[in-house]
Amino acid sequence: MHGHPQEAFDVQLRYRYRLDPAPRHIAALARAFGCARVVFNDALRARQQACAAGLPYPSDAKLSRCLTLAKRTPERAWLTQVS
Repeated sequence: MHGHPQEAFDVQLRYRYRLDPAPRHIAALARAFGCARVVFNDALRARQQACAAGLPYPSDAKLSRCLTLAKRTPERAWLTQVS
C-alpha cells in the first residue's frame, strides 16, 4: 500500500452533451457563433499588434469599447444582430 490512507483523491468527472437544435434555431446559433468568432479574432489581433509594438495588452474594458465602436461602422454593423 502506497501513501497514507487519508490521502485526498482528485476525481474528475466528464460529461458529454449533444445539441440537436430545432431547424428554426440553427440560423440563430450560426449567427451567434459567427459573431463570437469574429469578435474573438478582432480582440486577438489587437493584442497581437500591441505585443508586436511593445505595448501592453489592451484591457478587456478597452476591447469592449472597441467592439462598441466597431458595431457603429458599416463593416461590422451586422454584429448588432446578436447580444
